[in-house]
Amino acid sequence: MSSITPQKTLDITIVGETNLDLILYGLPEELELERELLGSGFKITLGGSSSILAHNLAILGTRVGFLSEVGDDEMADIALDRLSESGLDLSHIARRKGATTGVTLLLPHGKKRHILTYPGVMSQLSVVDLDMDYLTSSRHFHLSSLFLQTGLHRGLPQLFDDLKAKGLTISLDTNDDPADQWGGILEEVLDKIDILLPNEEELKKIAGTTSTEEALEKLSSRVKLIVVKCGSRGAIVQQGNQRDWVAPVQVEAIDTIGAGDSFNAGFLSAYLQCLSPITAAAMGNITGALSTQCPGGTEAYRDKRLRDAFFDRHKLR
Repeated sequence: MSSITPQKTLDITIVGETNLDLILYGLPEELELERELLGSGFKITLGGSSSILAHNLAILGTRVGFLSEVGDDEMADIALDRLSESGLDLSHIARRKGATTGVTLLLPHGKKRHILTYPGVMSQLSVVDLDMDYLTSSRHFHLSSLFLQTGLHRGLPQLFDDLKAKGLTISLDTNDDPADQWGGILEEVLDKIDILLPNEEELKKIAGTTSTEEALEKLSSRVKLIVVKCGSRGAIVQQGNQRDWVAPVQVEAIDTIGAGDSFNAGFLSAYLQCLSPITAAAMGNITGALSTQCPGGTEAYRDKRLRDAFFDRHKLR
């Protein structure tokens, strides 16, 4: 008697934070106390690495399941409206009564920026709040913002084991560690993942090294596939002992906020179509570059005309 593997209804499930990004341009890097400092521009966009990824993956045509929490406030209304525009299923995004949606204030200064975050409800989501049937209706699971989602930490290693037992592959983008410790829960789950998606600085922090090459050598025995985002220099794909550079897409960047999450969207979209990791990283370079053409991580994706023209101009060869 032959067994039939049930068809998965989703390509990917994502558990993570939903918040708003408030971007204030034109302020000096050194902020004087008790002074009225005037910015040159302001933008409110969908924020949170997890929600930016979920939004942009849905725009790219990937079947996405997103599990998240928001507060019971006006900021949640704005965030949910933005997510719904992408066609995402919002049925597993819960409102926590009496709680506040998280918010991040970003102050760009050329290639660097101040990042100021009020976590709000984003640290309260726990593994017991998750619908396992919904999670396992996908082929792949992704987690971003590991160190911000402290409510998940207690049950996360077991969750990863359970997902693997159900046949899911797992990717992780830690994002920054506000405590700058780079241990704890990361050490517990690092050997359980299939794909690590850091930028160069995060990679070196995770490995505890000062060079990208040393970090890759140290981590490649623990994670089968490491894809490193190198901004305007492209990306590195490390598969075991094999290391490849993937050329960048040359653009004039308007805003790099959310570019890493947008890279993840392109990479995972292609990876889930069973394309090679190098081809997927090339797609990530394209989708990351698209993000830089507007403020925030989702605005370029919301502009269909801009998005379509950009993809027509930068097709994969």
